[in-house]
Amino acid sequence: MSGKRAVTCEELASHIQGCLVGDGDVRLRGLTHDSRQVRPGDIFVCIPGARFDGHDFAPAAVEQGAVALIVERPLGLPVPQIIVPASRRVLGKAAALVSGYPSRQLRVIGVTGTKGKTTTTYLIRHVLESAGKKAGLIGTIEHVAGSQRRPSARTTPEASDIQVLLSAMVEARWDAVVMEVSSHATEMGRIEGTEFDVAVFTNITRDHMDFHPSFEHYLHAKLRLFAQVGVEATKGHKAVIVNVDDPHWEHFARAARVPMITVGIDNPADLRAEDVSTSAGGSQFRIGDVSINLDLTGRFNVYNALCALAVAVHEGIPLKEAAEALERVSGVPGRFERIDIGQEFAVIVDYAHTEDSLRNVLTAARDLSSGRVISVCGAGGDRDRGKRPLMGQALAELSDQVIITSDNPRSESPEQICADMVSGIQSINKTNYEVILDRQAAIEKAIKIAQPGDVVLIAGKGHETYQEFADHRVHFDDREIARAALERRQSTTQA
Repeated sequence: MSGKRAVTCEELASHIQGCLVGDGDVRLRGLTHDSRQVRPGDIFVCIPGARFDGHDFAPAAVEQGAVALIVERPLGLPVPQIIVPASRRVLGKAAALVSGYPSRQLRVIGVTGTKGKTTTTYLIRHVLESAGKKAGLIGTIEHVAGSQRRPSARTTPEASDIQVLLSAMVEARWDAVVMEVSSHATEMGRIEGTEFDVAVFTNITRDHMDFHPSFEHYLHAKLRLFAQVGVEATKGHKAVIVNVDDPHWEHFARAARVPMITVGIDNPADLRAEDVSTSAGGSQFRIGDVSINLDLTGRFNVYNALCALAVAVHEGIPLKEAAEALERVSGVPGRFERIDIGQEFAVIVDYAHTEDSLRNVLTAARDLSSGRVISVCGAGGDRDRGKRPLMGQALAELSDQVIITSDNPRSESPEQICADMVSGIQSINKTNYEVILDRQAAIEKAIKIAQPGDVVLIAGKGHETYQEFADHRVHFDDREIARAALERRQSTTQA
């Protein structure tokens, strides 16, 4: 990065409290944990993983030009080595120093919660850009940094990758970045070394119980973002934003070290939505004397908008101006996204993949429907099995017809995943379901049986453009499949 001072091995070792073996005067051009991305002058961080150990790739990294290593055990290689107890834990802190602490040169806004992170970050970025600020995005769907715009592999990137993205934004002279912060990211130290100015809490419900041993552990992971805001304060004007309608909001309030802005609908809040109504045309509400008409429908999107408005106000954007910017947002990819070629029923694609998120989108789908709600949904393999029966219950309770299908089965049997969901439906004595393992066939069936006034909800994968099996991925986009099915139905009808 231009203007960045090269850091020496000795400085880095002191910064991460590691034991330096070798020449401390060696200067570091960059840092990476991926041996395939090593450039001459980099320091390579050896991270042991579940399947691969980064120490095994150190010789290749040195051959490609790495001039130093961060290791958990000494290696017989002719470059300086900084020995630490846990290399993953120092990755973010080390990357931030080597990158010149780019987060100190941007307004950094982090959004955490079980639901709404993606939509809220898109809304915040839109409002900031409407106010003339250049804002980057790091999230589930894509990363936007400087001239780069690329699909993301995970919600929150690895710590060193975050610093690379932030550096690109600084290089481009951008003003801010809005980042989704997952519980995996906080638990694995990916946000270490990043100075946040604003943290947003949307909500929290059961999720990721395949990774977290308990809900309390999951909650604690989410709280880490809030605890981090204000610990490092090279910039002023920090705040946290909390949805006080969530039952767990007080945990986040207690974790805060900086001033708090509250949002809500049901409870008193600094920004409280009143006269809330949702319909097929969107959502309407009022904050004081400012009326807001969103194209986004559903009560959950009112909460997302409130969080975005709170960030805007904190960042000095007048409420009315921010509200007008939100009214120009037509949607977010894969989040209650309509697939419309002029048919007489609605087709919605959404990322909902937990019981609570399904209840939210199904309630919104019911608002759109003058007929039936037909749902197509599966559950991911190698993930929390305990939520599958709960998802099945939500689908059966709030839909007129349910088609249980495959999602991303990964290494699990699609039949068993569907059976887990069906067990929840059967536990409440519902019979309004069928199982079609082939996801394309399931979507096509739902669209084939839809009648005027119905809503077809295709849930679980949203923006994803692949289906993941044990040893391979195939291209699969719910939106493409639905559109093709609609076009075939239309051409058959017109024939």
